[in-house]
Amino acid sequence: MMPLSLAGVGEENIIKKVGGNPEVKKHLEDLGFVAGETVSVITAMGGNVIVKVKESRVAINDEMARKIMI
Repeated sequence: MMPLSLAGVGEENIIKKVGGNPEVKKHLEDLGFVAGETVSVITAMGGNVIVKVKESRVAINDEMARKIMI
């Protein structure tokens, strides 16, 4: 298991766990980051990543990406 921030661009991964305090966890789950869902990194620049999750593209910062375990 590793954080989403370490995932390679273009590779599909399965979300294993979403961490963080209850507010952060709820926010990420509202964006579609839930355990068992497929996620792939589209681009990563300056610590921020754009990911595809549930047929949507979502931009998150490195801190949030470190809370999503794949």
